[in-house]
Amino acid sequence: MPSYNPPLRHMKFVMHEVLQVVPALRELPTHAEIDAELIDQVCEEGGKFCAEVLQPLNASGDAEGCRYDPQARAVSTPAGYAQAWQQFVEAGWPLLTAEPEYGGQGLPHLVGSALHEMENAANQAWAMYPGLTQGVLELLGAHGSPQQKNLYLPRLASGEWTGTMCLTEAHCGTDLGLIRTRALPQQDGSYLLSGQKIFISSGEHDLSSNIIHMVLAKLPDAPEGSKGISLFVVPKFLPDASGQPGQRNGIFCSGIEHKMGIHGNATCQMSLEDARGWMVGEANKGLAAMFVMMNGARLGVGMQSLGLTEAAYQNGLAYARDRLQMRSLTGPKAPQQAADPILVHPDVRRMLLTARAWAEGGRFLAYWVALMLDQSLHHPDAEVRKDTADLVALLTPIVKAFVSDNAFQAVNECLQVFGGHGYIREWGMEQFVRDARINMIYEGTNTIQALDLIGRKVLMDGGARLKKLGRIIGQFIEAEGVVESMQEFVNPLADLATKVQKLSMELGMKAMTDREQVGAAATPYLRVVGHLVYAYGFARMAKVAQAGLARGGDEAFYQARLQTARFYFARLLPETAMAIRQARSGAASLMDTEAVFA
Repeated sequence: MPSYNPPLRHMKFVMHEVLQVVPALRELPTHAEIDAELIDQVCEEGGKFCAEVLQPLNASGDAEGCRYDPQARAVSTPAGYAQAWQQFVEAGWPLLTAEPEYGGQGLPHLVGSALHEMENAANQAWAMYPGLTQGVLELLGAHGSPQQKNLYLPRLASGEWTGTMCLTEAHCGTDLGLIRTRALPQQDGSYLLSGQKIFISSGEHDLSSNIIHMVLAKLPDAPEGSKGISLFVVPKFLPDASGQPGQRNGIFCSGIEHKMGIHGNATCQMSLEDARGWMVGEANKGLAAMFVMMNGARLGVGMQSLGLTEAAYQNGLAYARDRLQMRSLTGPKAPQQAADPILVHPDVRRMLLTARAWAEGGRFLAYWVALMLDQSLHHPDAEVRKDTADLVALLTPIVKAFVSDNAFQAVNECLQVFGGHGYIREWGMEQFVRDARINMIYEGTNTIQALDLIGRKVLMDGGARLKKLGRIIGQFIEAEGVVESMQEFVNPLADLATKVQKLSMELGMKAMTDREQVGAAATPYLRVVGHLVYAYGFARMAKVAQAGLARGGDEAFYQARLQTARFYFARLLPETAMAIRQARSGAASLMDTEAVFA
């Protein structure tokens, strides 16, 4: 059976030593009183809950899955899930980052991200229930009416109620302008919604007393396409005069999907049968409002992927230390035993180091973006808010796509460490592979993220956001490029930064005459920019590790950080040479292929 130990030392390293989050957060009036002790205490207690309550349910929840009762149109979650939810609620974890105005603790998104990493490492399927609820909180907080906020936010924040996002329909996934769900206005200001939604995570379950659905639909006179989408809040039970769940609303689960992974989360087909809902925000502007939740979900997918990477690495390493197979190529390393542990073999170390590097790079990126998200919301300086918001927007598709792509590689490598045992359910590795695979698909496939990055986030604003990132990296290169001990990290970073700038300009010029050039280059371009951010992160972590060694800190820990950084630059960063060449290769080899598909 797999195990999980929260990597608290690694988390503290990134937060306190690399990002120095406490001074940064104290610049924000909402977080002026926060200190490292509080952050560490939350992480430690959250880690205990994840390791002791959630992780033991991961394999059993996967084996049992969710169960659908067609008579009641109800879903039961696996054994132990509801009890874990109750413990989660009683401990106050749903309140962690919610606004104090609605009963929340008001802690930074950064702290919430650290908790989400551990939740997902322990049990991704279970962690999706509170993750989606957090998204509804943020969406209604940004666009809900005062009445909607007062009714829903305290109950969502407490965990009494949970939430979902209802977007996809059978005939349309990403192209939401094609949705057919209709909303008819009523005299009392409500709407009656009719239609079908699919792939709705957490759409029906037995964890909470009510489920609040955020539903995209079209009004009778709506314009065609995405400009005609409105957003509605549709509760499973209509709240009564006291705000308690009352009459059953006309939104039902008509079945659950039989999936490759995340079996413990109910992925539902939802039927709206004159379901009563209330508009959120303005008519025909629902998609823009929904992006609050969608972007939050994309960052959440990054945390899911980071968590799985860490969990797979921990179990792969433990197995490699114990499993005896053959002898080292340079002679026995454990002569007292029949064979050496497989950890002595170079390729086993390559697989484990790949996972280790993807975890460390992903943690830096995810925590950095979470910190900037807090700054974009609460910093007193409007210019800082604008700059950090631009960087969050630029990096969100990278968090979603680059981290999840890397996670899938990492969990596959760690399964390979187990050999034949990795293919057997009882070791838990094949579940990590199945669970990780969805992260590359939902909340906008990774190709969609790549198109978003190059099209909307880079070319649409003339590279303004990318230049802001470039300035940050350039300042680091200028400061550290003269330090001899940093040359091995700064030089490849500087080289890649120059190449990204040149490649971006080339693709921008090509896009002026042939937009398919952008589509053809999008995926390798995201890989290149993702590596630029990781290379920056590893260089920063190497700098801190060198300083830690110089002051006599934990030698083993800091040496490990340097060794991982060296592996990343030697073995993973060279992917950029291939990706740049792919991005420059044009669209002809993809689009001039009618004979292939004839």
